[in-house]
Amino acid sequence: MSTIAPKLMNAIVTTGTGGYEKLVYKKVPVPKISSNEVLIKVFAAGVNNTEINTRLGWYSSEETKSTDEMQISQEEKNKNINDGGWNKKTPFPFIQGTDCCGEVIEVGSDKNSYLLGKRVLVRPCIRENGWNSLENIWMASDFNGAFCEYVKVPTSEVFPVESNWTSVELASIPCAYGTTENMVHRTKVNKDSVVLITGASGGIGSAAIQLCKRRGAKVIAVSSKSKKNAVESIGADTVLTRGESLISLLGKESVDVVIDNVAGEGFGELIEILKRGGRYASSGAVAGPIVSFDMRSFYLKDIKLIGCTAWDKPVFPNLIKYIENNEIKPLVWKTFDLENIVDAQKEFLKREHIGKIVLKI
Repeated sequence: MSTIAPKLMNAIVTTGTGGYEKLVYKKVPVPKISSNEVLIKVFAAGVNNTEINTRLGWYSSEETKSTDEMQISQEEKNKNINDGGWNKKTPFPFIQGTDCCGEVIEVGSDKNSYLLGKRVLVRPCIRENGWNSLENIWMASDFNGAFCEYVKVPTSEVFPVESNWTSVELASIPCAYGTTENMVHRTKVNKDSVVLITGASGGIGSAAIQLCKRRGAKVIAVSSKSKKNAVESIGADTVLTRGESLISLLGKESVDVVIDNVAGEGFGELIEILKRGGRYASSGAVAGPIVSFDMRSFYLKDIKLIGCTAWDKPVFPNLIKYIENNEIKPLVWKTFDLENIVDAQKEFLKREHIGKIVLKI
């Protein structure tokens, strides 16, 4: 089918692993779609830790530092990292941008013409071998993403959304809330659960508070002292200050579920505060990927450690329903224009934000 898109578009091209100099704002060709794809005019795209991690090469098994420590070292010395992808070698140069809200302007097959003109969100995690396999690929990690004016995606990953939210607000949802809904789904959070959430003011943490509260759980959040009121306003029942001893404050075997994307030196305490049969879920490690803990606490208490990268089938349809029913609310901290991606990532790494930072396209 014919397209109304121009031949060229503005995009942020990530040229390799390294510092901010690897983010290049330039004109590139508008992508051509195949029969099983659609072309989306991008309205807004959220900024995530994963885009920074990919640029830095943090996913490489060679790396042991936190994201913040790597950013400092990359500014001092450009380092080429060959195995920086989640599943395979990162396809540099390419376009990042895991969150996408936009309008379908072209479809590859007439049977999908019902999508034309629809405002949509894109599911960035694709189970390419079906739902019985955990193999997955990600938009903006394994193929081009939404830090551009037009993006092509498989039709199966496009979800129309009927909502009075702005496109910036919608763009704050896919990666953070999808990843979090996956963790909440897999840990079986319910009205009887006591859940501890680390990094509670960030994109994942603030999403986790909302998604656990909508299931009726009691939420204990961990954040900086300066963000206590903001985290309480999201819905946390109790807010603890980061760096304090969780065992001293809560006691051993005091929570059913831990949702943790921080890791680092505090990991061992998270295992200790879990009850027998407790569930720990993680999809990140912003304070550092190398941790230590007492294996006896793990196996003697029958604890489940749940890694979450491949999203389960109900996750994204659930989010669309929550948005349309106004069961969750968007938390947008600041917006930046596409060409100001460096400023947006610098703001992100200050770790002062509550919720999400979003690029307007």
